[in-house]
Amino acid sequence: MENKSHAMAAGLFVVVVACLLAGLAMWLTRDRNQYVQYEMSTKDAISGLQPQATVRYKGVSVGKVTRIGFDAQNSGNVLIRIAVDSDAPISPETTFAQLGYQGVTGIAHIQLDDSDSKQAALPEGPSGLARLPMRSSPLTVLADQSLLIMGRVDEATRRVNELLNGDNQRRFSAALEDIAGAAKGVNTLTQSLNRTVTEHVAPAMAQLPELTGDARRSMQAMVKVGEETGHLAQDMRALTERMQKPGGALDQLEHGSQSLAFAADRLGRSTLPTVSQAAGDVSRAARSMGQAASGITNNPQSLIFGDGQMRPGPGEPGFAPPAASR
Repeated sequence: MENKSHAMAAGLFVVVVACLLAGLAMWLTRDRNQYVQYEMSTKDAISGLQPQATVRYKGVSVGKVTRIGFDAQNSGNVLIRIAVDSDAPISPETTFAQLGYQGVTGIAHIQLDDSDSKQAALPEGPSGLARLPMRSSPLTVLADQSLLIMGRVDEATRRVNELLNGDNQRRFSAALEDIAGAAKGVNTLTQSLNRTVTEHVAPAMAQLPELTGDARRSMQAMVKVGEETGHLAQDMRALTERMQKPGGALDQLEHGSQSLAFAADRLGRSTLPTVSQAAGDVSRAARSMGQAASGITNNPQSLIFGDGQMRPGPGEPGFAPPAASR
């Protein structure tokens, strides 16, 4: 009996200790946070997602997956129920869910994020819980597009094979030869251009500083001429103003012209007739003097014997010798 009592006491002690450890574990692992439950329905596969998987909002753990099943309202869709901390800024109008994968392990979790614009709230399910939209993950999109991508890769490969057939290879060879010839021509042209630059352009460029200096001096001379022209224009303007002002040169010239016209009128009326008469008298006197000089020239004896008729002398016409005296 004593052995049995010791065994019973030891068993009771073990049971009590186990209960205490279980209670301590429950007390240490208790969760005092308040959670809000949401549902999500998706037609995509959710491989790697398990109950108790982490729910993250912008990378921060805010809850866990509580249930995974099928959606009775949408045949073929998977229904996921999550519990999210009430302090997390979750709103059915802006928040959406995606599957996220941690590293290369393939373990999935629910990733919550906010869209840039408001979205239409989904109707509640039979459970009465609010539903969040579930978007396809990048891996799901890649898997859906893989067949299309493979088809396009196959088509591209087929076209590359057609492009590299025998005829096209010969064309490529001919094209490469033409490109080589063109490159050779470009090389020749480059050498010719180098010679042209070295022989012609470089000397011309060497003369540019001198030409620039000449051009600068020419411009300075033109500026100086322009300044002198401006001064001359100012002087001409001042001279014109002095000539046009009252009592100036134009007025004096006008008064002089009037005086000259008056003098010319007086000359024409009084002086010119007198001069004309005097000229007539001088002309008559000159004619008389000419006649007198002509008479003297023809008959110089008239100065001694007067203006009588002279007998012709010997050898002159009408000469007659005198008669002999008796």
